[in-house]
Amino acid sequence: MASVSLLRALPRLYISRTALPQFVRAFSTCRALFAERRYTKKHEWVSVDGEIGTVGITVFAQEALGDIVYAELPDIGTELAAGDTAAAVESVKAASDVYSPISGTVTEKNTQVEANPSLINKSTYEHGWLYKLKVKNADELQELMDENAYETFKKQEEEAHS
Repeated sequence: MASVSLLRALPRLYISRTALPQFVRAFSTCRALFAERRYTKKHEWVSVDGEIGTVGITVFAQEALGDIVYAELPDIGTELAAGDTAAAVESVKAASDVYSPISGTVTEKNTQVEANPSLINKSTYEHGWLYKLKVKNADELQELMDENAYETFKKQEEEAHS
């Protein structure tokens, strides 16, 4: 009975009709931030929420490139297979192709990154993503590394180059 009285003592959460859309939007954003990222050996990442995958380059890749000054992103409707060249980024040091981690059709490109490529350096995972695609084959995600496997891979790669 103590738990029932405790529940009654807790204040109730009321959300007005005008605040509800903002609450739902904030909750959806929060959910997307916690979607598991999967990684390629070429330092791309994908985070899938439902049928939509968000793709970008890793912090490791953007740090290796330096200040990114240009990004060429795929057009909406572009069909990509896993491993296809999907985008390109240029920095003051080098240019690099970005490969699609999984197969799908591009549904959105990050026009903010096209206008301000330094977003990739400033906010790699939140605001610096490159494009979104409708996932064609979710089984391809199993071929990619999870966070722990990617960290191990990076350490091995750093040791091999030092």
